[in-house]
Amino acid sequence: MLPIILSICFMIYPNITNDNLFIQENGETIASINRNDLMDPFLGKPVVKGDKVELFMEKLSEKVLQSPENARINKREEIVPGKVGYKLSQEKFRTSLYEYLFEQRSKTIEVPKMKVYPKVDSELLASVRSHQIGHYVTYFNHRNKERSHNIHLASKAIDSYVLFPKETFSFNEVVGKRTKQKGYMPAPVIVKGEVTEGIGGGICQVSSTLFNAVDNAGVDIGQRYSHSKRVPYVPEGRDATVSWYGPDFTFTNPYNHPLLLRSKVKGGQLMITIHSANGINVKSREIPKAKTGLPKELNVR
Repeated sequence: MLPIILSICFMIYPNITNDNLFIQENGETIASINRNDLMDPFLGKPVVKGDKVELFMEKLSEKVLQSPENARINKREEIVPGKVGYKLSQEKFRTSLYEYLFEQRSKTIEVPKMKVYPKVDSELLASVRSHQIGHYVTYFNHRNKERSHNIHLASKAIDSYVLFPKETFSFNEVVGKRTKQKGYMPAPVIVKGEVTEGIGGGICQVSSTLFNAVDNAGVDIGQRYSHSKRVPYVPEGRDATVSWYGPDFTFTNPYNHPLLLRSKVKGGQLMITIHSANGINVKSREIPKAKTGLPKELNVR
């Protein structure tokens, strides 16, 4: 692995010198640095380069970080427990680092880590999954493989998402950038009123279905923009266009209980339901249903 700036080397087998600090994780060296990279002589005494120390700790934090995984519901409707993550214990590491800097010898330390617990655990998920407070269904041509594939990916990205009270959901943040690397494929999209090819074509059916489902559940709608051309999979004016470098769709949970989003694709049907805990006082809204037919225009975003 190539050296990082400031001679900070993250490698499996570092070149050992006489004055290096070696940081290990489970007995394996993951980083090393020389004392001279972090200190300067000043009036005959060593002085710590504070900015270099902070940069080294930042790089090490990125190396050590293991993000937690929230609990989720699988295809068999079973709750899959979340996973604990880990991050650098900066206070403990800083103490060990300064001990090394002011001792005239090389040193090896085991990287100190802190547990990071998932935001959504199995117990929380179980408490909000049973009571449905909103839903919406749209239809698409499942024979259009590229567009169907993109709908499946975006649907999977929002499924099992839990939105806590007063929190705001952003479609772009949750689904992420739609790229080839993430598996999204070119499919018809609407740009400035014209139909063209674009990576991720079809995801606006997911955002539009989600808009109608959460609107039915009485949430507070934030950003929501219609396409420049009417789309056939929802009634006129009931769409929510999204683009990574453009419009987003956002909404806020106004209730005192978390909301659970479920999104399922079956054949040419996309169904999104909203769930919460028993006892929630829902202010639902009546939403016009989508047409069940499959006109040719359903091939577009």
